[in-house]
Amino acid sequence: MSVDRNLRILLADDQETFLEIMRAMLRQLGFRNVDSFKDGIKAIAAMSDTADPYGLVISDWNMQPMTGLQLLQKVRAEPSLAPTPFIMVTGEASKDRVVAALGAGVTGYIVKPISPDTLKKKLASLLGPF
Repeated sequence: MSVDRNLRILLADDQETFLEIMRAMLRQLGFRNVDSFKDGIKAIAAMSDTADPYGLVISDWNMQPMTGLQLLQKVRAEPSLAPTPFIMVTGEASKDRVVAALGAGVTGYIVKPISPDTLKKKLASLLGPF
């Protein structure tokens, strides 16, 4: 089964440039149903307040006032949101960060900078072939 390009995707990052780049890459891959939020508090509120759930979260680690790790923890703590695939994006590939993200239940981990090919491969591994 191929990936559903109508999937609702939530992007969370406090840097508008990153959000724009990710939206462009996702559009290039055929995804049109993408919402973006500049912090984890707004992102978790949007996830909790919808009858049409998100099928994927892509979040930066370094955000304020709620980090991507804290957002991930809140998603995994909420039974209705817990199954949502969650990709963590960060500029740091330290072992401690990867271990912390894995321990919190991250589905995928990408180190910046992100290329369209890297994003496509990660999405294919989580969602199915393109």
